[in-house]
Amino acid sequence: MKEKRKKSLNSSQSLTNSPVLNTEALPYHVAIIMDGNGRWAQKRFLNRIKGHRKGAETVRTIVRTCREIGISILTLYAFSTENWERPRSEVTALMALLKKFLESEQKEMLENNIRLNAIGQIERMPEDIQAALHQTMTVTENKTGMLLNLALSYGGRSEIVRMVREIAKKARDGEIDIASITPALVSENLYTRGIPDPDLLIRTSGEIRISNFLLWQIAYTEIFFTDTLWPDFTKEEFLQILNGFKRRERRYGKIES
Repeated sequence: MKEKRKKSLNSSQSLTNSPVLNTEALPYHVAIIMDGNGRWAQKRFLNRIKGHRKGAETVRTIVRTCREIGISILTLYAFSTENWERPRSEVTALMALLKKFLESEQKEMLENNIRLNAIGQIERMPEDIQAALHQTMTVTENKTGMLLNLALSYGGRSEIVRMVREIAKKARDGEIDIASITPALVSENLYTRGIPDPDLLIRTSGEIRISNFLLWQIAYTEIFFTDTLWPDFTKEEFLQILNGFKRRERRYGKIES
């Protein structure tokens, strides 16, 4: 059962000059495809890396906003399996930004009761990134105010293939029988085991596609697309989307009686 949403003591002060938000109907789990860093930089005739740096500032803003208003889980699509195909210089810069983020935000996570988790092919990350991830996840593992879930070297199809292999191995070894394979068992063998599916998925930059993100988990997720490039995505627009989410009727394929 989802635990009662916690609210920051100064949340009303923090939301001053922002759209009015009724915090009673907030999504429990928000997932975001953070898209548009490169285009933001190109529009300004800047190096793409500067777009990623600006995007990191937006990450900080949205994480803080989620903590203030009581979002329990925030999953950010930070680096996909396909992103490894980008120019080596860009990948190296992205890894450096990630390490810097983990090191600079650890204190704030501890002070604000935020637990860090990572999903994906973490073993493909550079060793220093793996060490930084492990260290931050370890020191924040007992934090209960919010879960910050980073999707790193993540791909939805590869996650499903991994799940199929794990279940097939258990069946081969006699640990389970075919009849016991249920949606619940599938979920238990995904990277996100133990984490409720997202209630809301947001994609920035005007692209209207899922891009191999949480393919199993978003079966009944409400999806919002915005033309805003990720570095320009603001707290105010985020709150407006949350207000829009509350107006949607979630029937899960059923009809009201």
